[in-house]
Amino acid sequence: MEKKVEIHLEYIINSSPRILFPFIHEPNALAQWFADDVNYKEGIYEFIWDDEVNRAKLVSVKENKCVRFKWLEDEPYYFEVEIIQDELTNDVALAITDFVKPDNLEDRKQIWNNSVGYLQSVIGA
Repeated sequence: MEKKVEIHLEYIINSSPRILFPFIHEPNALAQWFADDVNYKEGIYEFIWDDEVNRAKLVSVKENKCVRFKWLEDEPYYFEVEIIQDELTNDVALAITDFVKPDNLEDRKQIWNNSVGYLQSVIGA
């Protein structure tokens, strides 16, 4: 199996952590920007893209701060979305950690760029 590389992306979001947080962990809110659809049952999130189901478990949650989802079919990989607020400027950023196959790097970055663009339009940022 091809080894994946870790990537870190950061986006400035014109919003507050309190408003942003539901969008990174509630299934209905995630479905508005992250996946075509998101189902949640028995502790497992199902992220659906183009009729393909990817299952993940929410393994870490820090209120208004951070979530980490671990892929069930893609051990040991996960993705993490962290809300970072600058103490001086109060600017809010979304920091994303993801793992991708080296030959998919630019595609995945573009997907995240597009997804976060949708998120910004959904929350009016």
